[in-house]
Amino acid sequence: MSTAQASTQKRVPAAEPNAFASGFGSFVRARETGILLALVLVVIATTAKNPTFLFSPDGWRDLLLTPSILILIAVGQAIVVITRSVDLSVGSILGLTAYLTGRLFLDVPGIPILAVFAAGIVFGGLLGLINGALVAFAKVPALVITLGTLYAYRGINVAWTGSDRINASDMPKDFLALGTGQFLTIPYLTIIALVVLVAAGWYLRNQRAGREFYAIGSDPDAARLYGLPVTRRILVAFVVSGALTGLAGVLYAARYGTVNSQAGSGYELDAVGAAVIGGVAIFGGSGTVWGAAIGAVLLLTINRALPILGVPDFWQRAVVGVLIIGAIVLDRVLSLRQSRKLLEERDDS
Repeated sequence: MSTAQASTQKRVPAAEPNAFASGFGSFVRARETGILLALVLVVIATTAKNPTFLFSPDGWRDLLLTPSILILIAVGQAIVVITRSVDLSVGSILGLTAYLTGRLFLDVPGIPILAVFAAGIVFGGLLGLINGALVAFAKVPALVITLGTLYAYRGINVAWTGSDRINASDMPKDFLALGTGQFLTIPYLTIIALVVLVAAGWYLRNQRAGREFYAIGSDPDAARLYGLPVTRRILVAFVVSGALTGLAGVLYAARYGTVNSQAGSGYELDAVGAAVIGGVAIFGGSGTVWGAAIGAVLLLTINRALPILGVPDFWQRAVVGVLIIGAIVLDRVLSLRQSRKLLEERDDS
Protein backbone atom coordinates (compact mmCIF):
# COMPACT_ATOMS: atom_id res chain seq x y z
CA MET A 1 0.00 0.00 0.00
CA SER A 2 1.42 3.37 -1.00
CA THR A 3 1.87 6.29 1.37
CA ALA A 4 -0.85 8.25 -0.42
CA GLN A 5 -3.28 5.37 -0.10
CA ALA A 6 -2.48 5.02 3.59
CA SER A 7 -3.04 8.72 4.19
CA THR A 8 -6.46 8.62 2.53
CA GLN A 9 -7.60 5.54 4.40
CA LYS A 10 -10.41 6.42 6.77
CA ARG A 11 -9.79 5.83 10.41
CA VAL A 12 -12.25 3.46 12.05
CA PRO A 13 -14.22 5.45 14.64
CA ALA A 14 -13.90 4.39 18.25
CA ALA A 15 -16.81 2.59 19.76
CA GLU A 16 -19.21 4.76 21.67
CA PRO A 17 -18.88 4.28 25.42
CA ASN A 18 -21.68 2.34 27.01
CA ALA A 19 -23.97 4.81 28.78
CA PHE A 20 -24.68 2.47 31.68
CA ALA A 21 -21.01 1.61 32.16
CA SER A 22 -20.07 5.29 32.04
CA GLY A 23 -22.77 6.21 34.53
CA PHE A 24 -21.85 3.35 36.86
CA GLY A 25 -18.19 4.32 36.68
CA SER A 26 -19.03 7.90 37.61
CA PHE A 27 -21.11 6.64 40.52
CA VAL A 28 -18.28 4.46 41.81
CA ARG A 29 -15.78 7.32 41.54
CA ALA A 30 -18.05 9.83 43.26
CA ARG A 31 -16.94 11.05 46.68
CA GLU A 32 -20.50 10.63 47.93
CA THR A 33 -20.34 6.89 47.20
CA GLY A 34 -17.45 6.39 49.61
CA ILE A 35 -19.28 8.30 52.36
CA LEU A 36 -22.44 6.29 51.70
CA LEU A 37 -20.51 3.01 51.93
CA ALA A 38 -18.97 4.16 55.21
CA LEU A 39 -22.46 4.91 56.53
CA VAL A 40 -23.71 1.47 55.50
CA LEU A 41 -20.73 -0.20 57.20
CA VAL A 42 -21.36 1.73 60.44
CA VAL A 43 -25.02 0.71 60.43
CA ILE A 44 -24.18 -2.94 59.69
CA ALA A 45 -21.48 -3.12 62.38
CA THR A 46 -23.68 -1.48 65.01
CA THR A 47 -26.72 -3.58 64.13
CA ALA A 48 -24.60 -6.74 64.34
CA LYS A 49 -23.55 -5.67 67.84
CA ASN A 50 -27.06 -4.67 68.88
CA PRO A 51 -29.91 -5.56 66.47
CA THR A 52 -32.25 -3.06 68.14
CA PHE A 53 -30.13 -0.25 66.64
CA LEU A 54 -32.00 -0.79 63.38
CA PHE A 55 -34.51 -3.60 63.90
CA SER A 56 -36.66 -2.13 66.63
CA PRO A 57 -39.85 -0.03 66.60
CA ASP A 58 -37.79 3.15 66.98
CA GLY A 59 -34.53 2.03 65.33
CA TRP A 60 -35.39 2.87 61.72
CA ARG A 61 -37.30 5.97 62.78
CA ASP A 62 -34.39 7.34 64.82
CA LEU A 63 -31.94 6.60 62.01
CA LEU A 64 -33.95 8.92 59.75
CA LEU A 65 -35.22 11.43 62.29
CA THR A 66 -32.06 12.23 64.25
CA PRO A 67 -30.06 13.84 61.39
CA SER A 68 -33.00 15.66 59.74
CA ILE A 69 -32.38 19.04 61.38
CA LEU A 70 -28.64 18.85 60.75
CA ILE A 71 -29.28 17.98 57.09
CA LEU A 72 -31.12 21.28 56.61
CA ILE A 73 -28.27 23.25 58.17
CA ALA A 74 -25.62 21.25 56.29
CA VAL A 75 -27.29 21.98 52.94
CA GLY A 76 -27.06 25.73 53.60
CA GLN A 77 -23.53 25.35 54.93
CA ALA A 78 -22.50 23.43 51.80
CA ILE A 79 -23.71 26.26 49.55
CA VAL A 80 -21.69 28.78 51.59
CA VAL A 81 -18.56 26.60 51.63
CA ILE A 82 -18.82 26.02 47.86
CA THR A 83 -18.42 29.80 47.44
CA ARG A 84 -15.17 29.62 49.46
CA SER A 85 -16.74 30.93 52.67
CA VAL A 86 -17.97 29.41 55.92
CA ASP A 87 -20.84 30.20 58.30
CA LEU A 88 -20.03 29.57 61.96
CA SER A 89 -23.12 31.39 63.24
CA VAL A 90 -25.68 28.73 62.29
CA GLY A 91 -25.95 27.31 65.81
CA SER A 92 -26.76 30.73 67.23
CA ILE A 93 -29.25 31.45 64.43
CA LEU A 94 -30.97 28.15 65.17
CA GLY A 95 -31.21 29.04 68.87
CA LEU A 96 -32.71 32.46 68.13
CA THR A 97 -35.31 31.15 65.68
CA ALA A 98 -36.24 28.25 67.97
CA TYR A 99 -36.91 30.68 70.82
CA LEU A 100 -38.75 33.04 68.46
CA THR A 101 -40.99 30.12 67.53
CA GLY A 102 -41.98 29.50 71.13
CA ARG A 103 -42.52 33.20 71.85
CA LEU A 104 -44.82 33.57 68.85
CA PHE A 105 -47.05 30.76 70.08
CA LEU A 106 -47.09 32.30 73.58
CA ASP A 107 -47.51 35.96 72.64
CA VAL A 108 -49.82 35.55 69.63
CA PRO A 109 -52.46 32.99 70.63
CA GLY A 110 -53.97 31.17 67.67
CA ILE A 111 -51.22 32.17 65.25
CA PRO A 112 -51.21 29.83 62.21
CA ILE A 113 -48.41 27.28 62.16
CA LEU A 114 -47.49 28.28 58.60
CA ALA A 115 -47.05 31.88 59.76
CA VAL A 116 -44.61 30.70 62.42
CA PHE A 117 -42.65 28.77 59.79
CA ALA A 118 -42.56 31.84 57.55
CA ALA A 119 -41.41 34.04 60.44
CA GLY A 120 -38.61 31.63 61.33
CA ILE A 121 -37.38 31.35 57.74
CA VAL A 122 -37.48 35.13 57.17
CA PHE A 123 -35.79 35.86 60.51
CA GLY A 124 -33.05 33.35 59.79
CA GLY A 125 -32.63 34.78 56.30
CA LEU A 126 -32.21 38.30 57.71
CA LEU A 127 -29.50 37.12 60.11
CA GLY A 128 -27.82 35.39 57.17
CA LEU A 129 -28.08 38.60 55.16
CA ILE A 130 -26.15 40.44 57.87
CA ASN A 131 -23.40 37.84 57.62
CA GLY A 132 -23.36 38.01 53.83
CA ALA A 133 -23.31 41.80 53.72
CA LEU A 134 -20.38 41.98 56.13
CA VAL A 135 -18.45 39.38 54.13
CA ALA A 136 -19.28 40.75 50.68
CA PHE A 137 -18.96 44.49 51.32
CA ALA A 138 -16.51 44.74 54.23
CA LYS A 139 -14.17 42.28 52.45
CA VAL A 140 -13.45 40.57 55.77
CA PRO A 141 -12.92 36.78 55.73
CA ALA A 142 -16.11 34.85 56.43
CA LEU A 143 -14.38 32.90 59.19
CA VAL A 144 -13.78 36.11 61.15
CA ILE A 145 -17.20 37.63 60.46
CA THR A 146 -19.25 34.56 61.33
CA LEU A 147 -17.14 33.80 64.39
CA GLY A 148 -18.07 37.28 65.58
CA THR A 149 -21.75 36.90 64.76
CA LEU A 150 -21.75 33.47 66.41
CA TYR A 151 -21.01 35.19 69.73
CA ALA A 152 -23.13 38.26 68.95
CA TYR A 153 -26.23 36.24 68.05
CA ARG A 154 -25.70 33.93 71.03
CA GLY A 155 -25.36 36.94 73.31
CA ILE A 156 -28.61 38.39 71.96
CA ASN A 157 -30.26 35.03 72.50
CA VAL A 158 -29.07 34.81 76.12
CA ALA A 159 -30.16 38.41 76.81
CA TRP A 160 -33.56 37.81 75.21
CA THR A 161 -34.17 34.42 76.78
CA GLY A 162 -32.68 35.06 80.21
CA SER A 163 -33.77 32.30 82.55
CA ASP A 164 -36.93 31.71 80.52
CA ARG A 165 -37.59 28.39 78.85
CA ILE A 166 -40.15 27.37 76.26
CA ASN A 167 -41.90 24.11 77.15
CA ALA A 168 -43.95 21.69 75.09
CA SER A 169 -47.10 22.86 76.88
CA ASP A 170 -46.54 26.33 75.41
CA MET A 171 -46.89 25.10 71.82
CA PRO A 172 -49.84 23.57 69.91
CA LYS A 173 -50.10 19.79 69.72
CA ASP A 174 -50.42 19.92 65.92
CA PHE A 175 -47.10 21.74 65.74
CA LEU A 176 -45.36 19.30 68.08
CA ALA A 177 -46.74 16.43 65.98
CA LEU A 178 -44.54 17.63 63.11
CA GLY A 179 -41.50 16.79 65.19
CA THR A 180 -42.53 13.27 66.10
CA GLY A 181 -45.10 12.19 63.50
CA GLN A 182 -44.47 10.16 60.39
CA PHE A 183 -46.00 9.26 57.03
CA LEU A 184 -45.61 5.67 55.83
CA THR A 185 -42.88 5.09 58.48
CA ILE A 186 -40.93 8.16 57.28
CA PRO A 187 -40.78 11.04 59.82
CA TYR A 188 -42.23 14.37 58.71
CA LEU A 189 -38.93 16.09 59.49
CA THR A 190 -37.11 13.70 57.17
CA ILE A 191 -39.60 14.39 54.38
CA ILE A 192 -39.10 18.15 54.79
CA ALA A 193 -35.32 17.71 54.75
CA LEU A 194 -35.50 15.56 51.61
CA VAL A 195 -37.66 18.11 49.79
CA VAL A 196 -35.16 20.88 50.60
CA LEU A 197 -32.24 18.63 49.63
CA VAL A 198 -33.71 17.72 46.26
CA ALA A 199 -34.59 21.34 45.47
CA ALA A 200 -31.10 22.59 46.41
CA GLY A 201 -29.36 19.78 44.53
CA TRP A 202 -31.41 20.43 41.39
CA TYR A 203 -30.78 24.18 41.55
CA LEU A 204 -27.02 23.89 41.95
CA ARG A 205 -26.75 21.35 39.16
CA ASN A 206 -29.18 22.67 36.56
CA GLN A 207 -29.45 26.43 36.98
CA ARG A 208 -26.90 28.94 35.73
CA ALA A 209 -26.96 30.80 39.03
CA GLY A 210 -26.30 27.54 40.84
CA ARG A 211 -23.27 26.79 38.68
CA GLU A 212 -21.97 30.29 39.36
CA PHE A 213 -21.51 29.38 43.03
CA TYR A 214 -18.94 26.79 41.94
CA ALA A 215 -17.18 29.22 39.60
CA ILE A 216 -16.90 31.81 42.37
CA GLY A 217 -15.55 29.24 44.81
CA SER A 218 -12.99 27.95 42.30
CA ASP A 219 -11.52 31.38 41.54
CA PRO A 220 -13.30 34.54 42.79
CA ASP A 221 -10.99 36.90 40.87
CA ALA A 222 -11.50 35.07 37.59
CA ALA A 223 -15.26 35.03 38.24
CA ARG A 224 -15.24 38.83 38.61
CA LEU A 225 -13.23 39.26 35.42
CA TYR A 226 -15.72 37.02 33.64
CA GLY A 227 -18.53 39.29 34.80
CA LEU A 228 -20.20 37.00 37.31
CA PRO A 229 -22.17 38.74 40.10
CA VAL A 230 -19.82 37.60 42.87
CA THR A 231 -21.18 39.92 45.58
CA ARG A 232 -24.77 38.99 44.84
CA ARG A 233 -24.05 35.26 44.88
CA ILE A 234 -22.21 35.50 48.21
CA LEU A 235 -25.16 37.38 49.67
CA VAL A 236 -27.57 34.76 48.35
CA ALA A 237 -25.46 31.92 49.76
CA PHE A 238 -25.53 33.39 53.27
CA VAL A 239 -29.23 34.26 53.05
CA VAL A 240 -30.04 30.69 51.99
CA SER A 241 -27.90 29.34 54.82
CA GLY A 242 -29.65 31.59 57.32
CA ALA A 243 -33.12 30.79 55.97
CA LEU A 244 -32.54 27.03 56.08
CA THR A 245 -31.15 27.36 59.60
CA GLY A 246 -34.25 29.37 60.49
CA LEU A 247 -36.40 26.53 59.17
CA ALA A 248 -34.28 24.12 61.20
CA GLY A 249 -34.85 26.28 64.29
CA VAL A 250 -38.62 26.04 63.92
CA LEU A 251 -38.38 22.28 63.46
CA TYR A 252 -36.02 22.07 66.45
CA ALA A 253 -38.77 23.53 68.62
CA ALA A 254 -41.24 21.00 67.20
CA ARG A 255 -38.83 18.10 67.62
CA TYR A 256 -37.67 18.69 71.19
CA GLY A 257 -40.50 20.77 72.64
CA THR A 258 -38.11 22.59 74.97
CA VAL A 259 -36.08 25.67 74.05
CA ASN A 260 -33.64 27.58 76.25
CA SER A 261 -30.74 29.97 75.74
CA GLN A 262 -28.36 27.13 74.82
CA ALA A 263 -30.49 25.69 72.02
CA GLY A 264 -28.41 25.08 68.91
CA SER A 265 -25.02 25.13 70.63
CA GLY A 266 -22.52 22.99 68.74
CA TYR A 267 -24.49 22.82 65.50
CA GLU A 268 -22.02 25.13 63.76
CA LEU A 269 -19.20 22.61 64.07
CA ASP A 270 -21.46 19.70 63.16
CA ALA A 271 -22.65 21.55 60.04
CA VAL A 272 -19.11 22.31 58.87
CA GLY A 273 -18.08 18.75 59.71
CA ALA A 274 -21.00 17.28 57.77
CA ALA A 275 -20.20 19.37 54.69
CA VAL A 276 -16.47 18.59 54.73
CA ILE A 277 -16.92 14.90 55.51
CA GLY A 278 -19.48 14.79 52.70
CA GLY A 279 -16.89 15.91 50.15
CA VAL A 280 -17.48 19.67 49.97
CA ALA A 281 -14.03 21.20 49.46
CA ILE A 282 -13.17 23.51 52.36
CA PHE A 283 -11.35 25.72 49.81
CA GLY A 284 -14.53 26.05 47.74
CA GLY A 285 -15.49 25.25 44.18
CA SER A 286 -16.51 21.60 44.49
CA GLY A 287 -18.83 19.29 46.37
CA THR A 288 -22.57 18.68 46.48
CA VAL A 289 -25.39 19.17 48.93
CA TRP A 290 -26.04 15.43 48.57
CA GLY A 291 -22.62 14.72 50.01
CA ALA A 292 -23.21 17.19 52.85
CA ALA A 293 -26.51 15.47 53.68
CA ILE A 294 -24.87 12.03 53.71
CA GLY A 295 -22.10 13.50 55.86
CA ALA A 296 -24.72 14.75 58.33
CA VAL A 297 -26.33 11.31 58.54
CA LEU A 298 -22.92 9.64 58.95
CA LEU A 299 -21.86 12.11 61.64
CA LEU A 300 -24.90 11.63 63.86
CA THR A 301 -25.12 7.90 63.17
CA ILE A 302 -21.54 7.54 64.40
CA ASN A 303 -22.43 9.50 67.54
CA ARG A 304 -25.27 7.05 68.19
CA ALA A 305 -23.23 4.00 67.25
CA LEU A 306 -20.04 4.55 69.26
CA PRO A 307 -21.60 3.99 72.71
CA ILE A 308 -23.23 0.79 71.43
CA LEU A 309 -19.86 -0.37 70.09
CA GLY A 310 -18.33 0.25 73.51
CA VAL A 311 -16.42 3.42 72.64
CA PRO A 312 -16.31 5.88 75.59
CA ASP A 313 -18.14 9.18 75.19
CA PHE A 314 -14.98 11.30 75.29
CA TRP A 315 -13.72 9.57 72.13
CA GLN A 316 -16.76 10.56 70.07
CA ARG A 317 -15.55 14.08 69.28
CA ALA A 318 -12.08 12.72 68.59
CA VAL A 319 -13.50 10.33 65.98
CA VAL A 320 -15.40 13.18 64.33
CA GLY A 321 -12.24 15.30 64.33
CA VAL A 322 -10.26 12.52 62.68
CA LEU A 323 -12.97 12.18 60.02
CA ILE A 324 -12.85 15.91 59.27
CA ILE A 325 -9.04 15.96 59.05
CA GLY A 326 -9.11 12.85 56.87
CA ALA A 327 -11.68 14.42 54.54
CA ILE A 328 -9.60 17.60 54.18
CA VAL A 329 -6.41 15.62 53.50
CA LEU A 330 -8.22 13.44 50.95
CA ASP A 331 -9.64 16.51 49.22
CA ARG A 332 -6.17 18.05 49.03
CA VAL A 333 -4.64 14.85 47.64
CA LEU A 334 -7.35 14.55 44.99
CA SER A 335 -6.95 18.22 44.07
CA LEU A 336 -3.19 17.86 43.61
CA ARG A 337 -3.65 14.68 41.59
CA GLN A 338 -6.15 16.41 39.31
CA SER A 339 -3.81 19.39 38.84
CA ARG A 340 -0.93 17.07 37.99
CA LYS A 341 -3.09 15.21 35.49
CA LEU A 342 -4.13 18.46 33.78
CA LEU A 343 -0.50 19.55 33.53
CA GLU A 344 0.50 16.22 31.99
CA GLU A 345 -2.33 16.45 29.44
CA ARG A 346 -1.25 19.98 28.55
CA ASP A 347 2.36 18.91 28.09
CA ASP A 348 1.34 15.93 25.93
CA SER A 349 -0.72 18.16 23.67
